[in-house]
Amino acid sequence: MDYFDDLNPYLVRQQENQTEPELPPINPGAVGQSYLGNILKLNVGKLGKFYFTYSDSEKWRDKSYIGIVEDVGRDYILIKDPNSEKRFLLSFIYLLWVEFDEELDFQFSYR
Repeated sequence: MDYFDDLNPYLVRQQENQTEPELPPINPGAVGQSYLGNILKLNVGKLGKFYFTYSDSEKWRDKSYIGIVEDVGRDYILIKDPNSEKRFLLSFIYLLWVEFDEELDFQFSYR
């Protein structure tokens, strides 16, 4: 029977002592890391006060916004003024900190 196997061009031979290649370990922290954006995503719908500093601006050096978190992306946050339909699309680059008057959710689903 080995004679016909030798003639088979589609036969893939493996040596018996060949080991499987090792995969690098998966970093469990990469599943749900405590980045600001990830924490804010868990708190969409909550009212907060957002503090920003625009260091190159004379007029807008320090500014704060009050709004409801509507959406959070990789480098931005979208908030809505609670008293109007005005929305602000703000960059995380200038964000210093955020204050909320209620408890925040920051428990990731992997815990």
